[in-house]
Order: sequence, then structure tokens, then C-alpha cells
Amino acid sequence: MLAPNEFAFILDETKGNINVYVGPHKTSLANTDVPVVFDSGTKRFDRKTLDQAIQMISIAPEGWYLVVKNPASDKSHPRTGALNNLPNLDTGRKVNIPGPVSFALWPGQMVRVLQGHHLRSNQYLLVRVYDEEAAKTNWKNAVIKPQKTGEGEPEGEGIKHLEALPDLTMGNLLVIRGTEVSFYIPPTGVEVVPDVDGNYVREAVTLERLEYCILLDENGSKRFIVGPDVVFPKPTEVIVRMRGSRKFRAIELNENSGLYLKVIAPYEENGVAYKVGDEIFLTGRDTMIYFPRTEHAIVKYGDQEKHHAVAIPAGEARYVLDRMNGKISLVRGPAMFLPDPRREVIVRRVLDPKTVALWFPGNREAYEHNRRLAAQSAPALTADAGALSAPAPAQAKAPAGAPAAAKAASGAIATRETQAPPPPPNEFAGDDFNRNQNFTGPRTIVLDTRFEGAVAIDVWTGYAVLVVSKTGERQVVSGPHTRLLEYDENLQVLELSTGTPKSDANLYKTVYLRTLNNKVTDVVEAETLDLVRVHLQLSYRVNFEGDPARWFEVENYVKFLTDHLRSLIRHAVKRHGIEHFYANAVSVLRDIVLGTVGEDSKRPGRRFDENGMRIYDVEVLEVAIGDETIAELLVQAQHAAVQQTLQLAAEQRRLEATRQSESIGQQIAELQSQTRQKQSGLKTLEVEQLLRHQLAEQAAKIELHERQQTALLTEQERVGTIHQAELARRKAAQELELSLAQQKLEQKLRELAAEVSAVAEKAHAVSPDLIAALQAFGDKALAGKMAESMAPLAILGGESVSEVLSRLLRGTPLARLLEAKAVEASKT
Repeated sequence: MLAPNEFAFILDETKGNINVYVGPHKTSLANTDVPVVFDSGTKRFDRKTLDQAIQMISIAPEGWYLVVKNPASDKSHPRTGALNNLPNLDTGRKVNIPGPVSFALWPGQMVRVLQGHHLRSNQYLLVRVYDEEAAKTNWKNAVIKPQKTGEGEPEGEGIKHLEALPDLTMGNLLVIRGTEVSFYIPPTGVEVVPDVDGNYVREAVTLERLEYCILLDENGSKRFIVGPDVVFPKPTEVIVRMRGSRKFRAIELNENSGLYLKVIAPYEENGVAYKVGDEIFLTGRDTMIYFPRTEHAIVKYGDQEKHHAVAIPAGEARYVLDRMNGKISLVRGPAMFLPDPRREVIVRRVLDPKTVALWFPGNREAYEHNRRLAAQSAPALTADAGALSAPAPAQAKAPAGAPAAAKAASGAIATRETQAPPPPPNEFAGDDFNRNQNFTGPRTIVLDTRFEGAVAIDVWTGYAVLVVSKTGERQVVSGPHTRLLEYDENLQVLELSTGTPKSDANLYKTVYLRTLNNKVTDVVEAETLDLVRVHLQLSYRVNFEGDPARWFEVENYVKFLTDHLRSLIRHAVKRHGIEHFYANAVSVLRDIVLGTVGEDSKRPGRRFDENGMRIYDVEVLEVAIGDETIAELLVQAQHAAVQQTLQLAAEQRRLEATRQSESIGQQIAELQSQTRQKQSGLKTLEVEQLLRHQLAEQAAKIELHERQQTALLTEQERVGTIHQAELARRKAAQELELSLAQQKLEQKLRELAAEVSAVAEKAHAVSPDLIAALQAFGDKALAGKMAESMAPLAILGGESVSEVLSRLLRGTPLARLLEAKAVEASKT
């Protein structure tokens, strides 16, 4: 009994045929029918029980496909519910059938159900042509879904590239890129090649900026791809891995770092042609970011890939070897020195223990450092690398950013996906900001270059050294100074006698010559004129003067000085008796050593022309007489002399005290007299000053009064001037008013005259009495008017109205009338 989607192979043992039963189906088996199952491994039919022989049909849903081996020639499949006889099979052939599809298999057929290959833009497939004719025929039958851009449009160029018929030679490999295809089912004749882990979809290399990857071809050539990019290797290329990583960081350079490169393939860049074998030292001045290229290989020394500059502080230096000519030069600080590995190598100078003890006395650290350097294996100067290199470590590991040439020598792996990428971390991998809760100080480094650079000699004040090179050059260095020694320079060694008296038995070796305030102590045994032996202990003060080149001409200047002065002192002492010499030993010895006092009250000192040494002072520490009896007699004589001297000194002090006492009394009297004179003079000066002050006050008051009177007079003159001007203005105004009144009066008179004339003419028509009456009336009216008009004139002129009127009417008839009236008035 076969259920739907089940089938079974039944072997007829009488004929050898194998029939296929496909469910749903029910049948009875004969005794000669045996259930079998086809073993794809052994390619044989194995007998099974009926339950074991029932198989599931092959089902490929949408998006899946079947890979069928040994398909039927007529492309048929077993039918459901029927006895299916075996058709002719195309043995050895293989076809790809995309879903949705399901069918049972013919005996001898093999099938694999595979999911269609979904690709992201950074994934790809590696496919191989296994049937050239079938691939050419079915190439366009492949199920391809184009990859869409961010705007939803398919990549047109990618589709055209896939639709075009590629090279479908048997065994040829092709790359299906995820940037072009998002879903792919291969056509018949083409199969997808899995990697070593059985994965069909392979991961491309996504490069960010400052990243690159290396592709190694089967012919041995390499390609360096620089990001940002998605890298799909060619079918014949593999991605070089290093410690599980397929992409590497570019090498960052600055002005104080560089790469030592060797040209392994000819090329031309910026008009410069490079040939194989050329060496290049690339620093940050040329390029700040270095990406490897196929023409370059990095030259490494052990693990050192990038060469860094060496900080040389001020006052220090480094020994630099030029490997082309063997010359060692001195590079002085302050500087950031980046040696060119093509020519320059920094070397160290190792000093032997004796030299360290001479040059750096008491410096245990310097001794231990040079001992360690000497104990190390001696580095070898290799002709091919041109550098001092220590033995390489057993396992050299190149960093992830090293170029391929360097990585190949240090264990780089170039395989086809030999291992799976490391598992993803559990931490958040997006962009974030990490802020430290504690204070982060600035980057700080500690430079301990005491034993890294050139040998430095610190010459202190008052000392000097002689620097001698192997070429014979000599130079005296006086302190205070720090001298950096060249690689072939050494210091002249002096051997000085020690102890007292000075001899050659005990010598002290040193390279430092004390040139100022040097002190040499010696003991001299001499004999006086009277054959008395004396023991002298002297201390000489020595300076070195003149040409410094001669200071080191005498190797043991101490012995040279003491021997010479012993001879001079013995010869001089021999000319003096013991009493005279013992009493004047200091002056005699100073005259011998330093010379006599000159006009400038100074001693010239003793100069040695051989090495510029000059004794500028001598101290007589001890003068001892060899014969004790003579010494005792001299002491007694000296005691008596001292006693007499003390008595004389006492009397002299008494005399001096009296003289000083009287002198002090005289000085006190003089001072008191001077004080009284000074007080009197001060009082006189005070009175004179008070008198001058009072006179000055009176003079100031008088001057102030005179100034006030002058000011008052000036003010009165100004007031009078103003008053005169005011009167003139009033007078002018009154004259103007009088003139106007005169003009009005004359006008009035003319009017009255006209009226009188008119009245007179009228009077001719009346009687004489009327005329007389009218005349009298007129005269009265005229007189009244005249009096009224003349009143202001009379007031201004100081006269009466009648006088003014008489003067005005003189010669007129009215004058007589006025005179008559006046007479009448006087009578009454």
C-alpha cells in the first residue's frame, strides 16, 4: 500500500526488471517480487523490506530546484497508480529542474533538492560548466531575479551582462555577483560550486575607507583592491587571509615614520621609471596613507615593518653608519631623526670596563649597561640588507596591514574560504559614543635616552679633557661643556702620582685634568747651611694657562712639578742658616716658589712652559727641624723673644691707651663747642627766616591794597565814561524834542497868521468897535496860546514866558500890545 507522494522499486527476480510503483496505489506482490532501494554511493540496488523500500517522491517548492542525474531520454517520470516500466536513461547526464515540481524517480536516477540561491549585494556564487552543449542550450533558461538599486530599479547593466552568452567551455568557472542578481537557479549544464564548508553562497569582501584586500590568482599574480568597494574575486582568484581576516588596514605614515620598499616589478610613476631591485624609502612626507601595490614588497627586519624616527634631545646625538662607505657620523639633537634604511643604520658604541671606569668614575649604571651590551651576541653586518640585524625570531608574525609580499613570508594563508569567519560578537556594533567618566590626561611619554645615543662626556667647571681621534686629530675641551664623542674618538689618559711625598709607586689614572684651583701637596726634606735637616710640608695651588693644546704634554704633571720644586727648595734652603730660615721659613719658601714681590705688590708665580702650568700660591703647612736639641734651643730663644715682645707690647698698649684717652677728651670738647655754635647759628637763621617772612607778608598786603585801589579807580573811570555817555544821549534826545517843538510852533504860528489875516480881511467889513473888540479878543487868545506854547521853551531856556514871547514877537504889532500889558501889570 503506497500513500500519495510515495513510491517504491520492485525487482522481478524472474526477468530482472525493476518496476516503479507510485502512490496512491495498492497491489499484491508475487513471490518473485523483491523491494529494492538504489544506493547512490555504490550505484547498486540493495534488497530491503517493504517498509524500508518505500521512498518519498522528490518535491521542489517555489524558489527551489532539483538536480537530477541520469534523466530519462524522453524526459518522462513515473506515473501515479500504474506499473511503470524502466525507460531509456541518459546515464551520466545531469539536469536542473526549477520548482515548483514533484515526481518519483526511475530506478538508477539520483536527485538533490536545493534551495534557490538568494544573494545580497555583498555575496556571490561560483558556478562551473559541467556540460558545455547543455549550458549553451539552456543558458537563457536560468532563473534570474535582478538586483534592484535603492530606487527600486533593476541593475540594467548587470542583467545585460548575465543575458550575454559567456565562455561556456567545459570546466570554466563563472562568478554570479550579488550586485547584479538577487536570486539565481542555474540552468542545465551549470552547477553551483560549494566552498569547503558546503556553503553555496559566498561572502564578498566589503572594504571601507583605509582598507584593502589581496586577491591571489592561480598564475601567482596578485591584485590589491582599495576600499570603499565590494570585492568579488575572479573564478581563478582566492582571497588571501591573515589570522582569519580577509581585509587589512592601510599603513598610516607621518613625517617621523616610513616604509622600506623593494621594487619587484618594473613600473613608472610621475615620470620616474623604477626597475626590479630598486629600493624606496617612503615616508609621510611623500604619502600619509600607504596602500600596497603589486610592484612593491616591504623589507622587514624581524617583526619591524614600519621604521620610526628616533627622538634626539638637545645635547645628545646618535651614531649613524653609512653602509655604502662604512663611515660613522654623528647626528646631533634636538631632532627627530628618521634613518634611511637604504644607507643609514643607528649603531651603539660599547665601552670596555676600564674605559667606563676612567670616563665615568663611580657610575655603576653605565658600567652595567656596557657590560650587558658586551655580553649580548655580536650583531652581524649583512651585505644584502645593509643593516645591523639580530637573529630573527622563530616565528615572525606580520601585522594585519602588511602587504602580501611580507605576509607570504610570515604565514599568510591564501586558500578558497579555508575557514569560516569568526562568530559575530554579542556587543552592539553600530555607531556609538563612549565617554569616559574619569579625566583623561594628555598623551605623555618618557624619554630615557641616557644609554641610547652617542657617548657624552660632561666636563665640569675647572676641568679639561683631551679628545683624540684615530686619525690623529686632537682637541682640548674645557668645562663647563658637554662633548659628544665621535665613534672613533677617545680620551687621553693621565697617570698622576699620589701620596706624600709624591712618587711613581702609586699612580692614579684619570682622563680629567683639573685646570683651575688645583691643589698639590708634597713633603720636602732639605738641609740648611749649618747642616741642620728640616722637614717641609707644602701645598701648591696650580692653574693651567696659555695654549690648551700643551696642557697634556706632560703625562704626570704632579711628579714633574714636585720634582722640580724639590730641587729649587733644597738649593735655596742650603744658603740659609737654621735660625734665619726657621724664623723666615714662609717668606723664604714663597720667594722660592712664587718669586719676589714686584712693584704691584704681587708675586708672579712660577710658570712651567712645558705644559702651561703655573703655581699662583703656596701654603707652608709645616716646618719641622730634624735635630731635637737645636729645635729646643730655637724654641727657648723664641720664647725669650716672645716674652720681650710681650712686655714691649704691653707698654706700647699703655701708651696707646693714654694717647687715645686724651684724644677722646679733646674730641668731646670740640664736639660740644661745635654743638653750641651750631645751635646759635640755627637760632640766628630762625630769626632771619621769621623776619623775612613778616616782610614778605607786609609787602604782600601793600601790593594787594595798591591793586584794589587801581581796580577801584579803573572802575570809577568806567562809571564816569558810562555817565557821560548817558548825559550825551539825554541831551541829544532833548535837542531832538526841542527841534520838533520849534517846528510845530512855527507851523502853528503860520496857521495863526493865516487865521489873523483872514480875520483882518473879515474885519474890514465890520465897524471899528467890532474890530477893536475882535482884535482884543484875538490878542487875548493869541497870548493864551503863545503862553501855552512857550511854557516848555521858557522852562528849557530858564526865562519867563513873557520874555520868550516878546523875543519871538519882536517887530510885530503884538509886541506893542504885550508891552502895554506889561506896563499895566507893573502898575497894579
